[in-house]
Amino acid sequence: MQHRIIVLGAGYAGATAAGRLAKRLTREDAAITLVNSEPDFVERVRLHQLAVGQDLKPLPFSEMFAGTGVELRLAKVTGVDVDRKTVAVTDAHGAEELVEYDTLVYALGSGWNDQGVPGTAEHAYEIAGRPGALRLRARLARLEEGQSVVVVGGGLTGLEAAAEIAEACPNLHVALAARSGLGDWLSPKGRRHLRKVFDKLGITVHEHAAVTGVEADRVTTADGTAIPAAVTVWTTGFAVHPIAKTTTLEVTGQGQIVVDPTMRSVSHPDVYAIGDAAMAMGPGGKPLRMSCASGTPTAWQAADAIAARLTGGKLPNAPLRYFNQCISLGRREGVIQYVTADDRAVRAALTGRLAAVYKELVCKGAAWGVANPTLGMPTRRRRVVRERAQAGSAVTALT
Repeated sequence: MQHRIIVLGAGYAGATAAGRLAKRLTREDAAITLVNSEPDFVERVRLHQLAVGQDLKPLPFSEMFAGTGVELRLAKVTGVDVDRKTVAVTDAHGAEELVEYDTLVYALGSGWNDQGVPGTAEHAYEIAGRPGALRLRARLARLEEGQSVVVVGGGLTGLEAAAEIAEACPNLHVALAARSGLGDWLSPKGRRHLRKVFDKLGITVHEHAAVTGVEADRVTTADGTAIPAAVTVWTTGFAVHPIAKTTTLEVTGQGQIVVDPTMRSVSHPDVYAIGDAAMAMGPGGKPLRMSCASGTPTAWQAADAIAARLTGGKLPNAPLRYFNQCISLGRREGVIQYVTADDRAVRAALTGRLAAVYKELVCKGAAWGVANPTLGMPTRRRRVVRERAQAGSAVTALT
């Protein structure tokens, strides 16, 4: 009897986990199904490039997983019953189906977060997903010379979006509204270079400017300042997919699934959560931030733990830590901020053209790693213990 593993979501975390599981387990012993609503991989870290008119190379899953044994099911996840161990899906034709699993890997990720600010949902644009990036792309193409674009949010996504738009659309006036100081978490060298590039690109920066309202032609800050905005791009963080919160899984107030160091749900041992969907702890007891940098290592951890528990192998004990933050500032500039294991900036930073090249290699490497999830790692493909698989109990098999 094959052990049925279902992976929900094929972003960086989900696709990596599915591929790594296929490398760790034999096809006779494990049936791996990857459920995703789109047929190709979305490079989320490049969506600001897509938004300004750059075309990204298609990465179809049919090619990425050819010959691996991973079954791709194109469908939207509409519900999860972790007590009955079923997933409700709806395909592109509207057909509904309940799919049973023995082990579930929940990687539905996150979308944009409007933070409940009035007018944001009605008037703002987002780049947390491909549909949003394409919608913004169409709107930017219709703007006339001199019109204003305001990017709200001074985090990594906001910095990259503002720089990309300013470089690609020099005929527009681009501004950034940040709740705190510009790049204030970076090292002094990183902050200096960021300001230098923003000045060169002509980006107006509104620091310590918390946006409290969005209208069709402006944003308003907490002190009552109105900033003209023909287009508002909202980049103030992510909100996790809402399905987990509707289940009996133990989740945080934001809806992230609480997991142990192997990415296993603390309430349901046959469920693993990875990427933005998981409340996973890093060095110093700090939660991992929502990012590709967190998603891929959590996928490795979960896949290796599942394989180990099914085969009687050794559980993974790799530390989840950070090394740097990579920020593209258009196509020719960047900042690579080196950080401590718990993501605090150190003095060292790489800047300029070399940093842009570094960031490009990181983006390419992240996409390549989805299809090659075991590079540099020892391959162990022990067979699933027959007695456990035939027992049909994921709780027993994964204990």
